[in-house]
Amino acid sequence: EQLGARLVERGHTVSVYCRTNHIRYAGQVYRGMRLVKLPTISNKYLDTMAHTFLSSLHALAQPYDLALYFIVGNSPLTLLPRLRGITTVLNVDGLDWRRAKWPEPAKKYIRWAERVATRVPHAVVTDSRVVERYYRERYGCATTYIPYGSELEPVAPGAALARWGLSPREYILFVGRLVPENCVHHLIGAFEGLNTTKRCVIVGDAPYADQTIAQLKETADPRVIFTGYLFGEGYRELLSHAYAFVETAGEGGTHPALVEAMALGNCVIVHDTPENLETIGRAGLSYDGQRGAPALREALTSLLAAPARAADYGALARARARECFSWEQVTTAYETLFTELRGRSQ
Repeated sequence: EQLGARLVERGHTVSVYCRTNHIRYAGQVYRGMRLVKLPTISNKYLDTMAHTFLSSLHALAQPYDLALYFIVGNSPLTLLPRLRGITTVLNVDGLDWRRAKWPEPAKKYIRWAERVATRVPHAVVTDSRVVERYYRERYGCATTYIPYGSELEPVAPGAALARWGLSPREYILFVGRLVPENCVHHLIGAFEGLNTTKRCVIVGDAPYADQTIAQLKETADPRVIFTGYLFGEGYRELLSHAYAFVETAGEGGTHPALVEAMALGNCVIVHDTPENLETIGRAGLSYDGQRGAPALREALTSLLAAPARAADYGALARARARECFSWEQVTTAYETLFTELRGRSQ
């Protein structure tokens, strides 16, 4: 949304392909972007690939200069627009084969798709230096590093806090998909043994993850609140008033919600993956993901006992987000890459 809208503001024509089983927006244009709504197969293993295949076929008849794809599993499909003379760019996201949700055959496919990604699209984008280094060392592939942006304005306390009976700075927040590799059980387990009157707010959901979500909701701790999906104003309101933001994800590249939490001045505590540590630099805290809930409980206990320390880390996080994760800088990086690629093809 942020990248596309800014490219429109800079004079580019942007089309965004949407899945009809997910999008609820009725219009055909959003923030200047044309929305192309196509069906897919609502299945954990086929949803993304089926939609990307239809989108790629649709793109063949369009006057596009460039096609931007996301997720490494889509790499074989970048061949279709390329054969038609359309420049193709793939943002591979994180190392998807590490995710616990995938069975072994799917992981083998994703590893194969990584190799394809280094050969078929005109350029590969990585959102973290860790993933950039992985592609260089494993495949000898030079990628373009472009992170996510984080220019959110704080939202005053309002309907979202009232809906769940929350007060500013009186809750710990997580935002993300409720899938196994995001390790939300670390936070729930840590909170169940925590001596505090603060609440634990978990924002998110996930398709095809009913069993995982049901297990998470088995907690008997009444302080834990599940909001389900939350977007827009309500999402920004909860980010604006948390005591701390916890990123428990054990896989993936740079997590957008973490970057946005930093931009709004949250003290952040992260699972100590290389990607998460890269994102926060010295502007946040980490816990030992191997130890899980007990390690996170120790970090939270220390932080809850020191409000001034939490505020200091929040200020550091905001400063780092402004320096390293600007949407204008991100848009310029993509625009520069696109211009260079188009120049080579002409």
